[in-house]
Formats: sequence, C-alpha cells, structure tokens
Amino acid sequence: MHSLAQIAGWCNAQVIGKGNVNNINIQELCTDSREVVNAPQAIFIALVTTARNAHQYLQSAYKAGIRSFLVSEMPEEGAFKHNDVMLLLVPDTLVALQAIAAAHRRLFTHTPVVGITGSNGKTIVKEWLFELLCTQYEVVRSPRSYNSQIGVPLSIWQMNEKHQIALFEAGISQRGEMQHLEKMLKPTIGIFTNIGEAHSAGFDDVSEKINEKLILFKDCSYLIFHDDDSVLQHHILRFLERHKNIKPITWGAKAGADIRLISAEKNDVDTVLKIDVVNDVEGEKKHENLSLTIPFTDDASIENAMHCICASTSLNVPFTTLSEVLKKLPVISHRLERINGINNCILINDSYNSDLTSFKIALNVLEKLRDTHTLTLIISDFLQAGSLLLQQYEEVARLIAQKGITKLYAIGEVLHQNSGLFRSIPGLACYFYKDTTTFLSQINTYQFQREAILIKGARQYGFEHITQLLQQQVHQTKLTVFLNIIEKNLHVYRSLLSADTKIMVMVKAFAYGTGSTEIASLLQHAGVHYLAVAYTDEGIALRQAGIHLPIMVMNPDIATFSRMIAWRLEPELYSRHSLEAFMAVAQSMQCYHYPVHLKLDTGMHRLGFEHKDLPALTSKLNSPYLLVASLFSHLAASEAAEYDRFTMQQAQQFDAMCATLTADLGYTPLLHICNSAGIVRHKALHYSMVRIGLGLYGVDVPTNGATNILESSMKLTTTIAQIKSIALGESVGYGRKYIAEKPIIIATVNIGYGDGYSRRLGNGNGYMLLKGKKAPTVGNICMDMCMIDISHIPDAEEGDEVLVFGNGLPIEALASMAGTISYELMTSISQRVKRIYVMGND
Repeated sequence: MHSLAQIAGWCNAQVIGKGNVNNINIQELCTDSREVVNAPQAIFIALVTTARNAHQYLQSAYKAGIRSFLVSEMPEEGAFKHNDVMLLLVPDTLVALQAIAAAHRRLFTHTPVVGITGSNGKTIVKEWLFELLCTQYEVVRSPRSYNSQIGVPLSIWQMNEKHQIALFEAGISQRGEMQHLEKMLKPTIGIFTNIGEAHSAGFDDVSEKINEKLILFKDCSYLIFHDDDSVLQHHILRFLERHKNIKPITWGAKAGADIRLISAEKNDVDTVLKIDVVNDVEGEKKHENLSLTIPFTDDASIENAMHCICASTSLNVPFTTLSEVLKKLPVISHRLERINGINNCILINDSYNSDLTSFKIALNVLEKLRDTHTLTLIISDFLQAGSLLLQQYEEVARLIAQKGITKLYAIGEVLHQNSGLFRSIPGLACYFYKDTTTFLSQINTYQFQREAILIKGARQYGFEHITQLLQQQVHQTKLTVFLNIIEKNLHVYRSLLSADTKIMVMVKAFAYGTGSTEIASLLQHAGVHYLAVAYTDEGIALRQAGIHLPIMVMNPDIATFSRMIAWRLEPELYSRHSLEAFMAVAQSMQCYHYPVHLKLDTGMHRLGFEHKDLPALTSKLNSPYLLVASLFSHLAASEAAEYDRFTMQQAQQFDAMCATLTADLGYTPLLHICNSAGIVRHKALHYSMVRIGLGLYGVDVPTNGATNILESSMKLTTTIAQIKSIALGESVGYGRKYIAEKPIIIATVNIGYGDGYSRRLGNGNGYMLLKGKKAPTVGNICMDMCMIDISHIPDAEEGDEVLVFGNGLPIEALASMAGTISYELMTSISQRVKRIYVMGND
C-alpha cells in the first residue's frame, strides 16, 4: 500500500483535487471499474488503447466507489464534477502505470525475480515452477497470462514484503516493447523457453525477434535456455559475450550442458527423465545422475519440465521435493472453462490450483453471470506456504461478501476451522466438508438449480470429480468456444471505428450455433450497444436469461408484436403493412414513443422500404406511438472488390433516403449499413453504428490491415468410438457406397448428420484431423456417427480426440468441401453437441 503522494511522485503527475494526497492510501490499481475489489483504496487507470479510451468510464468508476483517478485527459467541463475526487494528470497513462510498477519493484531488490519469455510455454513454465516452489517459499506470480505492457505492471503491483520469490511472464509482439518490460521487471533469473512462429508479424526475421526478447535478461544473474536449439544458442552466446555478468544454465542432450538430458523414456501416461546434473564444487565439476518422472509424454511438456528443473536447482529446491511435485504436475489449460451443468446450471471450472491471486480472477469471471444465475462457490483449502493463512481467509471472506455469492461449499479442515468468517456473511448459505469424498457422498445434485458455480480447488483435492458430477451429461462431440478470442476480435473491430460509433452484434440463430445466452452475456459485459436476433422467441430467451441490452428483432411476426413490447424488444419494420400493424398494437397497449428500426431497401431486394415508399411512410412516422431508433440497410456484396461500385451506389441511395426521412422526423436516428466485411473494407460507411456478425468469430473475414490478427474462436471435436480392420471387398456404411479396394483400418467417430456434420462430406469428400494427420471419410455419413480412414495413423486408439474443424482445419475449408458456406455449417451444429466456453489462454 502506498500513499497517493508517492504514486504521484513516481509518475510525475500533476495533482488536481482538494484532498490530502499524503492521507490517501492506494492498495489497488484498477483498469476495469467492473472488477474493482477495494474501491476506497483503488486508483482507476484511464488507459487509452486502439480498442477503447477508458476516460469514458470515469463516471462508472466513480459509481463503483473509486475516488482516485490517473488520467491523461481532463474531463469536459461539468461532465465529471465531484468535490471528493483526486485526479493525477499525466501525458500518457500507460507510461505512468509502468513507472509506478517500476518504482514499486525497486522496493523489493532483495527478492529474486524469475523473468520468463519465449514463443511458447511461458504460462506452463511459470505455473509448474509455482507448484515446485510454493511448498517452501512465499511465491507471487503473474495472474494467468498477464505478460503484456499492461499485464506486467499489474503483476508487479502484487509484490509485497512477505514474498520470497516472484515469477513473471514477459510477452511481446513487436520491436521496442521488451525494453519497457525489462525496466519494470528487472529479473534476477531468466528463462528463454524457445523460439517459434508465435507473434512474428511485428518482426523482420527470427534474429530480430530473439534479440528483442533477450533485452529482458541484460541485468540477470542467471539465464536458463535449451542448448540444443542451434539458432537460439547462437544468438544467446553472442548476447552473453556482451553481458559478462550473466551465468548461463543450459540443458540439452549434448555433452557440456549444465543439466544433460540423457534419455526421455516415454510410457503410456508418463515420461521418465534421466538427467545428469553438473555441479561446480570448489572449482571441480561433480556429476549427479537423477531420475525424474513427469505425467506427460509430449515433447513440449518435456521441454517445459526441463526449464523448471533448471530453475528449481538454481533456487535450491531439494531433490525429494522436485521428484514428488514433478510426478503430479497439473495440466495447465491457461483458461477458465465454462461448461453447461445439470439443472440449467453453468460451471466455471478452475480446479487445478487454489491461491488468492487466481481466486480473485475466477471470482471476477463468476460475477459476470450474476444477472442470469445465482452465484455458488465450491472451494478447497489454500495450500501455499506461509504464515499469513488467517489474513488469506479473511480476504477470501471479504471477496465472497463483496461479489454477492449466495452459497458456499467449503472443503478442507482449515476452511472448517475458519468457518466463523463465512457464517457471519449476510445472505450466504455455508456448507463445510472435511474432504472431497465426503462432499461427493453427501451432496444431492437436485439442490443445484440455475446457478453459476465456480469450482476452485487445489489439485490435491481432486475437484475434477465434482466437475464430472455436476456437468450436463452429453455425448463426446463438443464445440469449444473461446470467449477470450471473441472479445479480442471485438476489440479489433473497435480499433477500426471512431470513438462515437456504436456497435450492434448479431446473435441470431443461437449466435451462429455458439450459444446465444453465453455470447450475449459476454457482449453485454464488453460494452456493446445493441444486440440483434432473427425472431421474437430468440429475444425473449435472452431477456429471460438476464440480458438487458437493447435487442432488435429482424424478422418479427406480426402476431408477436404484443409479446415484443412486453419483453422490451425492438422490431425491424420493413413494409407499410408491418408498420401499421405495429402502430395498432402499440396504440392498443397505450405504449408511447416505442423504439423501432426501419429497414431501407437500397439494392439487396430482400426486405425493406423502397424510395418510392417514402412519401406514404413519412406521414406515419410522427405517430406518438413510435420512436425511430435507427434507419438501416444491408450491403449486398461488401466483401467483394469487384462490386465496390455497386456498394457505393447502395450508400448513395441510403444517404438520400435517410436525408428525406430525418428531415420529416425532426431528429436523426442511428444510421447503419456496414456488416463485418463492410466495417473492414468501407470505413467511410460506418455512420453512427455498425453491425458485426460472423466476423466476430474470426470466420469469413476479408484480410485487411488490423483484421489480419482476427482469430478463429471455436473448434469442433469428437472422439473415436471403435477401430475396425476392413478386408478387401468389404463394404462400409449405409447403402454400401464404399467397397474396400484394399485392406484398410477405419475409425468410427461420434459425430453424424444429427450433430450437424453434413452428409455431403461423406465418401471421401471431407476429412478430419487425427494426431495432426488427414483422415478422409469412408462411406455415407450416418445420423449419429461416421467412419474415417486411419490406415496411415498406426498409433490411433479408441477414445482419441478427432478434430472436425478448428486450428489446422478451418471451418471455411470444411465448408468448401461440403459445397456450402461457413454460416450453414455453424448454424447446423445440433443443440445436443456439448458447448464448452473457454475464458482465457496463454
């Protein structure tokens, strides 16, 4: 905790306000007012990024209880006038935030800081190191993947006098970034995980990328790296020639490495690492042969484990601890999984560790579901080392009270010993169990009804069994939706818009098959202005789920107008008949100035008023029962350069029609014509609002500038049910459409046309990916399953996961194989397919 005076001094801020900066204490740096924990002792950092200017949220932060603000723009006169506010004015809030973090870091010069960078594996190495160190040290680490220009200072701010070791990631995407991270982190031990293709767009070549990353380590005492990587080794050795202060700690299969990997013996479920550790004892090199087991068999996990072994030995972790912890290393998913649960519940699965930092992050995710579900928490004891356990549980209790949790299931003896902290929270029902087995034996699943349940436990407690008990039982085909990527894609589109351009997002057709309620909840929290659905029932379902954003219904049935008004849904009106029918219903319900959206036909010729309809239309629009919320049209071919002239003709027609209508209305409604492709290719046509559709998911978007970094946000996977050998002349599937011309091996997988896998993909027209290899379809597609040829994949086993579309097999490619478009494939995915919503990644 620091005084506001200290913080102002660290970032050379001009102080504006009547308070005494020496008497104001700051404990929390807040960049999102919706996630503030301790508002009276928080300072809101109004960051300005390509996606958004946080100065527009000063009032929201004030309403959340924050009274201290770091700004680079003075609020407009009268727009933010409060006598109890303190402003710290700086030229650049990001630079100021980093200066604050650097000054805070300098207070802990005796605390070893491990700085981790590289193309891949940063988060896994950090989390595994935490597992190896936390039993004997007080460890602070980056929350999740907080490794950016914003994430690193927020990570550093967590450091305090009780911490004995710090583990921080540093990630960059372009030249010039690492120097800022190095100034803040000042690591004493460096780990360079590897070099790969990730984030290469911002660099001329791999040499430039390696040299940029190496800047992090210029003042380190030790640098850990893989000595067998010749490209990386070449650059690091040249770097070490210029920085004699750094002692390299190398690992690899070659002789001369400090920790030599003699062999990696892979079994079915684990790998035995035989290593030779070279120690320098009084000037003499001593060799120590060790055998260590990790519960993984892939090469990436072996590489990550070796980095952790090097770091652990340099930090004097005993061999017994190293051996025991390595055997139980957890799978690090880099994410919070959102899973459909029993009885209309939603599960937030974060069950591989339990510490205060990750607990706060998980609670923020849970809190976002408060509008649609009651909030339930299942937690275990915190198992990290340290003497401040009581203070930890006091903080946990305070957070539970603040976030509005209604039910707590606490598992573990320490939680039970501190039960008084939780029983005193008003409105909280508490249940305590000594262990997970007791919980599973005593719990009645019927007591969970329409709840958002955070499952957060140390891995020793086996909370995966709780997740299995509470999740909805569906078959093994699943659509994984990466919510973090959807939000990232939204920010990319925002970066293309002016600050005052509003955003409408299409969530029709079950949000293109991804799940309308889940996507709408994300968009509501992300601050979009409008949602759009196709039919009234879709809009009602969102209202029932707690979505309060304005919702436009694009294809309203006249018979549902009264229901639309009852559920505060806004109709698209596209003809004189629909307009008069809605006016009559609004009048009968005595509903005045009800918002409607007028669809104008500028050349698509599907629905909408034409120019010749305007004289008759304008005479009705001044009805006391209507308020025209927007005028809009559809671009017929915004994605195609060959039709740009037609697109401009549509825009000219739209301008003319809007001018006529607004002149008669006496006010200007929102105007919108751009879809996802139009936003990218026709910036002059953004008007006052744009509509984002399939582009939000990173699908079928023209590449242009910023949109090159849009990512696909979903994958569809299934599993192998059975493997069979097919002899020459035997047939496969209904109709005997496939006759084996040679002996083959097929796998029957758990997906068919009943799940949305098109019959047009049968008989070799489509393929799936198994262990990264193409496996073409064999025979006709059945309703619940289909067959693929795996003759060339000898290590395939029943139960293996098979990729239907996703990374390596884009949905656009699958659509091309099926002779259709991505829209059709996405919206065809059956409701019986399990949806998993992922909220974070490395």
